[in-house]
Amino acid sequence: FFESSWYFARYASKDNETAMLDDRADYWLANGGVDQYIGGIEHAILHLLYARFFNKLLRDEGLIKYSEPFKNLLTQGMVLKDGAKMSKSKGNTVDPQEMIAKYGADTVRLFILFAAPPTQDLEWSDSGLEGSYRFVNKIYRLVSNFISDSQSHAIASLNIDTLNKAQKDIRQKTHQTLSKITDDMSRRHSFNTAIAALMELSNALAKFTATDEQSMAVRRESINIILKSLSPITPHICHYLWHALDNETAIINETWPIVDEEAIAQDEVQIIVQVNGKLRAKLMLSTDMDKAQVESQALADENVVKFTDGKTIVKVIVVPNKLVNIVAK
Repeated sequence: FFESSWYFARYASKDNETAMLDDRADYWLANGGVDQYIGGIEHAILHLLYARFFNKLLRDEGLIKYSEPFKNLLTQGMVLKDGAKMSKSKGNTVDPQEMIAKYGADTVRLFILFAAPPTQDLEWSDSGLEGSYRFVNKIYRLVSNFISDSQSHAIASLNIDTLNKAQKDIRQKTHQTLSKITDDMSRRHSFNTAIAALMELSNALAKFTATDEQSMAVRRESINIILKSLSPITPHICHYLWHALDNETAIINETWPIVDEEAIAQDEVQIIVQVNGKLRAKLMLSTDMDKAQVESQALADENVVKFTDGKTIVKVIVVPNKLVNIVAK
Protein backbone atom coordinates (compact mmCIF):
# COMPACT_ATOMS: atom_id res chain seq x y z
CA PHE A 1 0.00 0.00 0.00
CA PHE A 2 3.00 2.35 0.39
CA GLU A 3 3.43 3.39 -3.24
CA SER A 4 -0.25 3.00 -4.13
CA SER A 5 -1.19 5.51 -1.45
CA TRP A 6 0.08 8.44 -3.53
CA TYR A 7 0.75 7.15 -7.06
CA PHE A 8 -2.25 9.04 -8.47
CA ALA A 9 -0.57 12.34 -7.55
CA ARG A 10 2.69 11.21 -9.13
CA TYR A 11 0.90 10.44 -12.40
CA ALA A 12 0.33 14.17 -12.83
CA SER A 13 4.07 14.87 -12.76
CA LYS A 14 5.56 11.53 -13.76
CA ASP A 15 8.27 13.04 -15.97
CA ASN A 16 9.71 15.19 -13.17
CA GLU A 17 13.12 13.68 -12.37
CA THR A 18 14.15 16.21 -9.73
CA ALA A 19 11.13 16.31 -7.42
CA MET A 20 8.60 13.91 -5.97
CA LEU A 21 5.66 16.10 -7.09
CA ASP A 22 5.17 19.46 -8.77
CA ASP A 23 2.39 21.99 -9.37
CA ARG A 24 0.65 19.69 -11.85
CA ALA A 25 -0.56 17.52 -8.99
CA ASP A 26 -2.47 20.50 -7.60
CA TYR A 27 -3.71 21.42 -11.07
CA TRP A 28 -5.32 18.03 -11.63
CA LEU A 29 -6.35 17.11 -8.09
CA ALA A 30 -7.02 20.38 -6.26
CA ASN A 31 -10.80 20.22 -6.77
CA GLY A 32 -11.38 17.38 -4.34
CA GLY A 33 -8.87 14.79 -5.55
CA VAL A 34 -9.39 11.88 -7.95
CA ASP A 35 -12.93 12.01 -9.40
CA GLN A 36 -13.70 8.31 -9.05
CA TYR A 37 -11.87 5.68 -7.02
CA ILE A 38 -12.86 2.05 -7.58
CA GLY A 39 -11.76 -0.90 -5.49
CA GLY A 40 -12.83 -3.90 -3.46
CA ILE A 41 -14.06 -3.75 0.10
CA GLU A 42 -10.48 -4.01 1.42
CA HIS A 43 -9.78 -0.67 -0.25
CA ALA A 44 -12.60 0.98 1.66
CA ILE A 45 -11.11 -0.21 4.95
CA LEU A 46 -7.34 -0.19 4.47
CA HIS A 47 -6.16 1.55 1.32
CA LEU A 48 -8.48 4.52 1.74
CA LEU A 49 -7.15 5.04 5.27
CA TYR A 50 -3.51 4.88 4.16
CA ALA A 51 -4.09 7.10 1.12
CA ARG A 52 -5.76 9.78 3.24
CA PHE A 53 -2.88 9.60 5.73
CA PHE A 54 -0.29 10.00 2.96
CA ASN A 55 -2.28 12.82 1.36
CA LYS A 56 -2.40 14.82 4.58
CA LEU A 57 1.29 14.17 5.19
CA LEU A 58 2.15 15.45 1.71
CA ARG A 59 -0.07 18.47 2.32
CA ASP A 60 1.54 19.24 5.67
CA GLU A 61 4.99 18.98 4.08
CA GLY A 62 3.97 21.52 1.45
CA LEU A 63 4.16 19.15 -1.52
CA ILE A 64 0.45 19.52 -2.34
CA LYS A 65 -2.30 21.93 -1.34
CA TYR A 66 -5.43 19.76 -1.40
CA SER A 67 -6.64 17.84 1.65
CA GLU A 68 -8.51 14.80 0.33
CA PRO A 69 -7.23 12.30 -2.25
CA PHE A 70 -10.59 11.09 -3.64
CA LYS A 71 -13.99 12.58 -4.41
CA ASN A 72 -15.91 9.32 -4.68
CA LEU A 73 -15.27 5.70 -3.74
CA LEU A 74 -17.07 2.79 -5.38
CA THR A 75 -16.49 -0.63 -3.83
CA GLN A 76 -17.52 -3.26 -6.34
CA GLY A 77 -19.14 -6.55 -5.41
CA MET A 78 -17.82 -10.03 -6.15
CA VAL A 79 -18.97 -12.63 -8.66
CA LEU A 80 -20.56 -15.54 -6.79
CA LYS A 81 -21.59 -19.00 -7.86
CA ASP A 82 -24.14 -20.99 -5.90
CA GLY A 83 -24.16 -18.18 -3.35
CA ALA A 84 -20.45 -18.47 -2.53
CA LYS A 85 -17.30 -16.65 -3.55
CA MET A 86 -15.64 -18.43 -6.45
CA SER A 87 -12.73 -20.60 -5.37
CA LYS A 88 -10.68 -23.29 -7.10
CA SER A 89 -10.60 -25.28 -3.88
CA LYS A 90 -14.40 -25.30 -3.78
CA GLY A 91 -14.62 -26.18 -7.46
CA ASN A 92 -17.18 -23.46 -8.15
CA THR A 93 -15.23 -21.36 -10.65
CA VAL A 94 -16.31 -20.30 -14.12
CA ASP A 95 -13.72 -20.03 -16.89
CA PRO A 96 -14.45 -16.71 -18.65
CA GLN A 97 -12.54 -17.86 -21.73
CA GLU A 98 -14.98 -20.72 -22.22
CA MET A 99 -17.91 -18.33 -21.95
CA ILE A 100 -16.27 -15.90 -24.37
CA ALA A 101 -15.61 -18.71 -26.84
CA LYS A 102 -19.26 -19.80 -26.65
CA TYR A 103 -21.10 -16.47 -26.48
CA GLY A 104 -18.55 -13.78 -27.37
CA ALA A 105 -16.91 -11.15 -25.18
CA ASP A 106 -19.78 -8.69 -25.67
CA THR A 107 -22.30 -11.09 -24.16
CA VAL A 108 -20.11 -11.77 -21.13
CA ARG A 109 -19.51 -8.06 -20.58
CA LEU A 110 -23.22 -7.31 -20.95
CA PHE A 111 -24.24 -10.02 -18.50
CA ILE A 112 -21.76 -8.94 -15.82
CA LEU A 113 -22.90 -5.32 -16.01
CA PHE A 114 -26.60 -6.17 -16.23
CA ALA A 115 -26.87 -8.87 -13.57
CA ALA A 116 -26.40 -6.55 -10.57
CA PRO A 117 -25.46 -3.00 -9.59
CA PRO A 118 -21.65 -2.64 -9.43
CA THR A 119 -21.66 -2.22 -5.66
CA GLN A 120 -23.47 -5.53 -5.07
CA ASP A 121 -22.38 -9.14 -5.43
CA LEU A 122 -23.26 -10.80 -8.72
CA GLU A 123 -24.66 -14.33 -8.84
CA TRP A 124 -23.36 -16.14 -11.91
CA SER A 125 -26.24 -17.47 -13.98
CA ASP A 126 -26.11 -19.47 -17.20
CA SER A 127 -29.70 -18.46 -17.95
CA GLY A 128 -28.77 -14.82 -17.45
CA LEU A 129 -25.93 -15.26 -19.90
CA GLU A 130 -28.36 -16.74 -22.43
CA GLY A 131 -30.64 -13.73 -21.99
CA SER A 132 -27.76 -11.35 -22.64
CA TYR A 133 -26.85 -13.34 -25.75
CA ARG A 134 -30.42 -13.00 -27.03
CA PHE A 135 -30.30 -9.24 -26.52
CA VAL A 136 -27.04 -8.89 -28.46
CA ASN A 137 -28.63 -10.85 -31.30
CA LYS A 138 -31.73 -8.67 -31.10
CA ILE A 139 -29.62 -5.56 -31.65
CA TYR A 140 -28.01 -7.27 -34.64
CA ARG A 141 -31.44 -8.06 -36.13
CA LEU A 142 -32.69 -4.54 -35.42
CA VAL A 143 -29.86 -3.00 -37.42
CA SER A 144 -29.96 -5.68 -40.13
CA ASN A 145 -33.68 -5.11 -40.70
CA PHE A 146 -33.10 -1.38 -40.98
CA ILE A 147 -30.29 -1.87 -43.49
CA SER A 148 -32.51 -4.20 -45.51
CA ASP A 149 -35.34 -1.64 -45.53
CA SER A 150 -32.94 1.16 -46.47
CA GLN A 151 -31.96 -0.67 -49.65
CA SER A 152 -35.47 -0.26 -51.05
CA HIS A 153 -36.72 2.84 -49.23
CA ALA A 154 -35.30 6.36 -49.21
CA ILE A 155 -34.14 8.00 -45.98
CA ALA A 156 -34.78 11.73 -45.72
CA SER A 157 -33.12 14.21 -43.39
CA LEU A 158 -35.04 14.27 -40.13
CA ASN A 159 -37.71 16.98 -40.15
CA ILE A 160 -39.30 17.14 -36.71
CA ASP A 161 -41.98 19.57 -37.89
CA THR A 162 -43.55 16.96 -40.19
CA LEU A 163 -43.52 13.93 -37.88
CA ASN A 164 -46.73 12.04 -37.13
CA LYS A 165 -47.66 10.78 -33.66
CA ALA A 166 -46.02 7.36 -34.02
CA GLN A 167 -42.77 8.95 -35.18
CA LYS A 168 -42.86 11.49 -32.35
CA ASP A 169 -43.50 8.72 -29.84
CA ILE A 170 -40.39 6.82 -30.94
CA ARG A 171 -38.27 9.96 -30.79
CA GLN A 172 -39.65 10.76 -27.36
CA LYS A 173 -38.90 7.24 -26.12
CA THR A 174 -35.41 7.39 -27.63
CA HIS A 175 -34.44 10.68 -26.00
CA GLN A 176 -36.09 9.83 -22.68
CA THR A 177 -33.97 6.68 -22.66
CA LEU A 178 -30.84 8.61 -23.61
CA SER A 179 -31.45 11.10 -20.80
CA LYS A 180 -31.86 8.28 -18.28
CA ILE A 181 -28.84 6.23 -19.34
CA THR A 182 -26.61 9.30 -19.51
CA ASP A 183 -27.34 9.93 -15.84
CA ASP A 184 -27.22 6.23 -14.95
CA MET A 185 -23.81 5.70 -16.50
CA SER A 186 -22.02 8.99 -15.84
CA ARG A 187 -23.27 9.94 -12.38
CA ARG A 188 -24.84 6.91 -10.73
CA HIS A 189 -22.70 4.15 -12.30
CA SER A 190 -25.92 2.16 -12.50
CA PHE A 191 -25.09 0.19 -15.63
CA ASN A 192 -27.75 -2.45 -15.02
CA THR A 193 -30.60 0.08 -15.14
CA ALA A 194 -29.06 1.74 -18.21
CA ILE A 195 -29.02 -1.63 -19.99
CA ALA A 196 -32.61 -2.31 -18.93
CA ALA A 197 -33.67 1.03 -20.43
CA LEU A 198 -31.90 0.19 -23.71
CA MET A 199 -33.65 -3.17 -23.80
CA GLU A 200 -36.99 -1.42 -23.40
CA LEU A 201 -36.15 1.05 -26.17
CA SER A 202 -35.03 -1.72 -28.54
CA ASN A 203 -38.34 -3.52 -27.96
CA ALA A 204 -40.26 -0.37 -28.88
CA LEU A 205 -38.11 0.27 -31.94
CA ALA A 206 -38.46 -3.34 -33.15
CA LYS A 207 -42.23 -2.78 -33.35
CA PHE A 208 -41.81 0.43 -35.34
CA THR A 209 -41.30 -0.87 -38.88
CA ALA A 210 -42.69 1.97 -41.03
CA THR A 211 -40.59 2.68 -44.11
CA ASP A 212 -41.64 6.14 -45.32
CA GLU A 213 -38.83 8.69 -45.51
CA GLN A 214 -39.36 10.31 -42.11
CA SER A 215 -39.94 6.98 -40.35
CA MET A 216 -36.64 5.73 -41.75
CA ALA A 217 -34.96 8.91 -40.50
CA VAL A 218 -36.44 8.38 -37.03
CA ARG A 219 -35.34 4.74 -37.02
CA ARG A 220 -31.82 5.71 -38.07
CA GLU A 221 -31.55 8.31 -35.30
CA SER A 222 -32.75 5.83 -32.69
CA ILE A 223 -30.41 3.07 -33.89
CA ASN A 224 -27.45 5.46 -33.86
CA ILE A 225 -28.22 6.43 -30.26
CA ILE A 226 -28.62 2.79 -29.21
CA LEU A 227 -25.29 1.80 -30.76
CA LYS A 228 -23.41 4.77 -29.30
CA SER A 229 -24.91 4.14 -25.87
CA LEU A 230 -24.20 0.40 -25.97
CA SER A 231 -20.70 0.79 -27.37
CA PRO A 232 -18.93 1.09 -23.98
CA ILE A 233 -20.70 -2.11 -22.87
CA THR A 234 -20.67 -4.24 -26.04
CA PRO A 235 -17.94 -2.60 -28.13
CA HIS A 236 -17.36 -5.32 -30.74
CA ILE A 237 -20.89 -5.76 -32.10
CA CYS A 238 -21.45 -1.99 -31.99
CA HIS A 239 -18.23 -1.36 -33.93
CA TYR A 240 -19.30 -3.89 -36.56
CA LEU A 241 -22.86 -2.60 -36.90
CA TRP A 242 -21.72 1.03 -36.98
CA HIS A 243 -19.62 0.32 -40.05
CA ALA A 244 -22.43 -1.79 -41.53
CA LEU A 245 -24.49 1.42 -41.48
CA ASP A 246 -21.86 2.98 -43.79
CA ASN A 247 -20.35 5.22 -41.14
CA GLU A 248 -16.74 5.97 -42.04
CA THR A 249 -15.45 6.79 -38.56
CA ALA A 250 -15.04 4.20 -35.82
CA ILE A 251 -17.77 4.33 -33.19
CA ILE A 252 -15.14 4.56 -30.45
CA ASN A 253 -14.25 8.01 -31.83
CA GLU A 254 -17.86 9.24 -31.79
CA THR A 255 -19.05 11.74 -29.20
CA TRP A 256 -21.76 10.81 -26.72
CA PRO A 257 -25.23 11.56 -28.18
CA ILE A 258 -27.02 14.73 -27.08
CA VAL A 259 -30.52 14.64 -25.61
CA ASP A 260 -33.13 16.58 -27.58
CA GLU A 261 -35.13 18.16 -24.77
CA GLU A 262 -37.90 19.18 -27.17
CA ALA A 263 -38.40 15.55 -28.17
CA ILE A 264 -38.86 14.60 -24.51
CA ALA A 265 -41.50 17.24 -23.90
CA GLN A 266 -44.95 15.66 -23.83
CA ASP A 267 -47.92 17.07 -25.74
CA GLU A 268 -50.31 15.19 -23.48
CA VAL A 269 -50.12 13.81 -19.96
CA GLN A 270 -52.34 11.53 -17.93
CA ILE A 271 -54.24 13.41 -15.24
CA ILE A 272 -55.56 11.51 -12.23
CA VAL A 273 -58.97 12.75 -11.07
CA GLN A 274 -60.05 12.05 -7.51
CA VAL A 275 -63.35 12.77 -5.80
CA ASN A 276 -62.95 13.04 -2.04
CA GLY A 277 -59.60 11.30 -2.29
CA LYS A 278 -60.78 8.31 -4.36
CA LEU A 279 -59.75 7.66 -7.95
CA ARG A 280 -62.66 8.32 -10.30
CA ALA A 281 -61.07 9.06 -13.69
CA LYS A 282 -57.89 9.19 -15.73
CA LEU A 283 -57.78 11.84 -18.44
CA MET A 284 -55.28 12.43 -21.25
CA LEU A 285 -55.04 16.21 -21.52
CA SER A 286 -52.83 18.68 -23.33
CA THR A 287 -49.89 20.00 -21.33
CA ASP A 288 -50.79 23.48 -22.61
CA MET A 289 -54.07 23.58 -20.66
CA ASP A 290 -54.26 26.03 -17.77
CA LYS A 291 -55.74 25.10 -14.39
CA ALA A 292 -59.22 26.35 -15.25
CA GLN A 293 -59.34 24.23 -18.41
CA VAL A 294 -58.10 21.13 -16.58
CA GLU A 295 -60.68 21.67 -13.84
CA SER A 296 -63.45 22.04 -16.42
CA GLN A 297 -62.45 18.81 -18.18
CA ALA A 298 -62.30 16.92 -14.89
CA LEU A 299 -65.71 18.11 -13.71
CA ALA A 300 -67.26 17.22 -17.07
CA ASP A 301 -66.02 13.62 -17.04
CA GLU A 302 -68.94 11.16 -17.04
CA ASN A 303 -67.70 9.11 -14.11
CA VAL A 304 -66.82 12.19 -12.06
CA VAL A 305 -70.31 13.60 -12.68
CA LYS A 306 -71.78 10.36 -11.32
CA PHE A 307 -69.98 10.84 -8.00
CA THR A 308 -70.58 14.58 -7.70
CA ASP A 309 -74.17 14.78 -8.93
CA GLY A 310 -76.40 16.34 -6.29
CA LYS A 311 -73.43 17.41 -4.18
CA THR A 312 -71.82 20.77 -3.57
CA ILE A 313 -68.31 21.20 -4.95
CA VAL A 314 -66.44 22.63 -1.98
CA LYS A 315 -62.97 22.79 -3.49
CA VAL A 316 -61.05 21.70 -6.58
CA ILE A 317 -57.30 21.24 -6.22
CA VAL A 318 -55.33 21.10 -9.47
CA VAL A 319 -51.73 19.91 -9.48
CA PRO A 320 -50.49 20.81 -12.99
CA ASN A 321 -49.90 17.83 -15.29
CA LYS A 322 -50.56 15.37 -12.46
CA LEU A 323 -53.72 15.46 -10.39
CA VAL A 324 -57.17 16.95 -9.85
CA ASN A 325 -58.72 16.40 -6.43
CA ILE A 326 -62.39 17.35 -6.08
CA VAL A 327 -63.84 17.85 -2.61
CA ALA A 328 -67.64 17.43 -2.70
CA LYS A 329 -70.29 17.34 0.04
